[in-house]
Amino acid sequence: MKVFINKNIPEAGILLLQEKGINITVNPTENVLSRNEFIKICQENDVLLNVGANNLDEDFFQQCPNLKGIALFSVGFDAVNIPSANKRKIPVGNTPDVLSRATSDIAFLLMQSVARKSFYNYKKIINGKWESFNALENLGQELCGKTLGIFGLGRIGFEMAQKCKAAFGMNIIYHNRSQNENAEKELDAKYVDFETLLSKSDVLSVHSNYSEENNELFNKNAFAKMKSNAIFINTARGKFHNEDDLFYALTNNIIWGAGLDVTNPEPMKKDNPLLSLSNCCILPHIGSATYEARNAMAVCAAQNIIALFENKKMPFCVNEEVYL
Repeated sequence: MKVFINKNIPEAGILLLQEKGINITVNPTENVLSRNEFIKICQENDVLLNVGANNLDEDFFQQCPNLKGIALFSVGFDAVNIPSANKRKIPVGNTPDVLSRATSDIAFLLMQSVARKSFYNYKKIINGKWESFNALENLGQELCGKTLGIFGLGRIGFEMAQKCKAAFGMNIIYHNRSQNENAEKELDAKYVDFETLLSKSDVLSVHSNYSEENNELFNKNAFAKMKSNAIFINTARGKFHNEDDLFYALTNNIIWGAGLDVTNPEPMKKDNPLLSLSNCCILPHIGSATYEARNAMAVCAAQNIIALFENKKMPFCVNEEVYL
């Protein structure tokens, strides 16, 4: 079985594959392959271990008829056309659970950074604008006792809610497709409809899997329904929010601030006006960027491929219907 890995991954995953004698080809450079280059190499392999943003759509599957499986180096699988994979009985594996703590850490960091305008105040030092004390400047807001709203209370959302509850005694409300009984029991979380989530949250943090039905769900209309002191956090997918509408909300005092680890589009250009705002903190999609999380992701991806190699069910399969 021949496996193509389009970008380098931690050695922990590579070693597992090598121990099984699996034939691996790793993109020798960190250069992003063109669509044609990417497809050409995939046509010559049985399995793709996909790292980063590649559009695995119907056209991709049509052009790569020999693929027997896809292992994603991510939790999200919105870049894969699952019906196309299902039609061809191609299992798709992801890396759940192992990056929940790391990603929620970033959401927690961004929430505090926005509340205290930390990125902006750091830039003031860099720009030589640290001036004498002024009791009316650099004012942030405290989070103790505030209400955290979670859109998508799954593994990562639960970790975020747990941190906020323990650190600041925050009240937890959430909106899901279905209720999270464990969160309600452990964190006293309250299920609410989407409109209530918008109107009652002091901090609204997005942790849901992305789907087209949620494209730019957080737009001008949504921001207008939020509190004027509200902080919007997105560490899930940039396509959840409309950046023009977010800029308008931030510059017209419609909401207090925003913290983003994902942008729309991504990567963000250096002249994006959001970067100039005092009430917006942005990171370059580093939610899973810890040694622990990335090593564990590599192991999960390798385990999915090894299962395929051994004619077993992928342990972290997102389309289990292919095994029916």
